[in-house]
Amino acid sequence: MSKNQKADSTRALLLRMIDDAYDGKAWHGPNLRGPLRRVSAKQAVWRPRCGRRNMGELVLHCAYWKYAVNRRITGAKRGSFPQKGSNWFDVPSKLTDKEWRGYLAVLDEQHRALRETLVAADMSQLQEAKSSNGEIAPHVYGVAMHDIYHAGQIRSLKALCERVTRAK
Repeated sequence: MSKNQKADSTRALLLRMIDDAYDGKAWHGPNLRGPLRRVSAKQAVWRPRCGRRNMGELVLHCAYWKYAVNRRITGAKRGSFPQKGSNWFDVPSKLTDKEWRGYLAVLDEQHRALRETLVAADMSQLQEAKSSNGEIAPHVYGVAMHDIYHAGQIRSLKALCERVTRAK
């Protein structure tokens, strides 16, 4: 296999991993976008109890890490994420439907931006590139694992929220 074929194969695998974990069909269960379908703004801010994460926070957290990995690949400066802060974001206890759709749009935009970076990247450089935290490729497939991990949390939160709401 030539170096170009290996690079193309690596790119295809990384793209498939992030796409399957985000909104593709996967054998393991939910992708990240699936459990977010038909989630209302009220559900997005519901907490199982005080101090626990809600779906809105998880959505912005996942979007942020797509942004962070993209930034590591491109070398872009910090501070261009659409929300103030990093990693975990304060979500108001009440959201409008428009605000909730805005959070989902940020998630979609950050996924699309990471994907576009991978499509355009010189994969031979990407395979050899290092970030301050090590090689780049593990960060990319880490995004896929991160999405799947939080998809399970969102699925559980959604089911619990629906159960609690029905019981009232």
